[in-house]
Amino acid sequence: MEKAGDGRNGHAEGSAAAAAGGEGAEGAGGGRGGRVRRFLRRNGLVVLTVSGVLAGVALGAAVRGAALGPARAAYLAFPGELLLRMLRMVILPLVVCSLVSGAASLDTRSLGRLGGIALAYFLGTTLLAAGLAVALGFIVRPGAGAGALNAPGLGLPGAVPTSKETVDSFLDLVRNLFPANLVAAAFRTYATDYKVLERNTTSGNVTLEKIPVGTEIEGMNILGLVLFALVLGVALKKLGREGEDLIRFFNSFNEATMVLVSWIMWYVPIGIMFLVGSKIVEMEDIVLLVTSLGKYIFASILGHFIHGGIILPLIYFASTRQNPYRFLLGLITPLATAFATCSSSATLPSMIKCIEENNGVDKRISRFILPIGATVNMDGAAIFQCMAAVFIAQLNNVDLNAGQIFTILVTATASSVGAAGVPAGGVLTIAIILEAIGLPTNDLSLILAVDWIVDRTTTVVNVEGDALGAGILHYLNEKAKKEKEQELKEVNVEAVPNSKSEGETSPLVTHKNQVSNTTSTADPESKESVL
Repeated sequence: MEKAGDGRNGHAEGSAAAAAGGEGAEGAGGGRGGRVRRFLRRNGLVVLTVSGVLAGVALGAAVRGAALGPARAAYLAFPGELLLRMLRMVILPLVVCSLVSGAASLDTRSLGRLGGIALAYFLGTTLLAAGLAVALGFIVRPGAGAGALNAPGLGLPGAVPTSKETVDSFLDLVRNLFPANLVAAAFRTYATDYKVLERNTTSGNVTLEKIPVGTEIEGMNILGLVLFALVLGVALKKLGREGEDLIRFFNSFNEATMVLVSWIMWYVPIGIMFLVGSKIVEMEDIVLLVTSLGKYIFASILGHFIHGGIILPLIYFASTRQNPYRFLLGLITPLATAFATCSSSATLPSMIKCIEENNGVDKRISRFILPIGATVNMDGAAIFQCMAAVFIAQLNNVDLNAGQIFTILVTATASSVGAAGVPAGGVLTIAIILEAIGLPTNDLSLILAVDWIVDRTTTVVNVEGDALGAGILHYLNEKAKKEKEQELKEVNVEAVPNSKSEGETSPLVTHKNQVSNTTSTADPESKESVL
């Protein structure tokens, strides 16, 4: 065993010396070339992803001059559509298996502690984001003097989301937490619709009554799946030995899914290029939209930049005393994926892979907190929704009072939890905020017109908040683990001085100092008897 260990060490030292000698022989130029090669080998996917975004912008700008028809534009978007389909394909097994294995690997005490910290972090950052958006809305005033925006030249979308009562929206949120059918929850979500009934009054007048009716709409019910997976993981942990086989099954399924994700990641640069290019081609008149709604776009993106570039990194630094930008540097690929796909759920597979491999976050932490964060932590969506509400209020010359501002903050924080992690998912929840403060919803067409621009930075901030939250939880968990180990060491050290008292009480115990004294004065026979 010693020879084998020496052989390995000698081999490592020899290879290190050879490498050092090779570098010295190559000179400065060869050293730089080796560093470049190592950098490209380590960060090749990041470079390809960023290049894909830039190539997509160039492709869209070049193809716009060709005046493609709708059919050819759809063909152009086909490679990007494949990327979205592959990412969505692995969302269901990834969310369920990662949460079951994560909840089962953590003991109940640490699970409750980490869950409480995560909940406080999610709620706190979302409230900060909503407050920042309202403050920026009053400073920039994007809707002031913009009453002429409903011009036919803007090419606004005709479909505006149906307004829903605030109470029904929150009741739907609770209903989706407890799906009646787990299989259906994989592709259907509960949503309240309305049926209008005519009622004749005693005076002969006809009144219209809106009655809520439960319906199922297309879309995965991630909230219900997240809650079920968490509870199932805790239940398997409680079973002990009987649940170990099923826990190993979910762990294996999870690892196999991550292998699939690593394969899909190499297609990401190609898919991103065509996704970005096709979006640029689809817009009829980008210049007119940007100039008409420029202040709203600027205020929204500024809010995302301040929150994602300053506030969230400051929270991470205050919690961990580590460089947040170095942490974010290892997440360029999932952030670029978020920018291209506008979907927090579609970014989840690449985020889990990169945060574990590049930043060294514990698998139990990342696979427990990131699926939850992709569902309930929507800082970017809170900024987007609050800014849109303030913009529409200013557009209609409505001065918001303190009560309405408080309603916007609370409603945006709560409704962002139920916002779907899909493109344009946040637009549907803006109608809830507008209904809560008594504003019309017909101006939402303006928000839909530029949603594809603002939604990109919205998704980037959403997934960045999830990642930094996982980093904070990983640091706190490691710190608690070290403190526990230190306490155990102190307990062991404190037990040593008691040896004297033990020696006094027990004549059979002989300590080192006593042995040394005895051996110095006694003959060999007495030494043997003592030992």
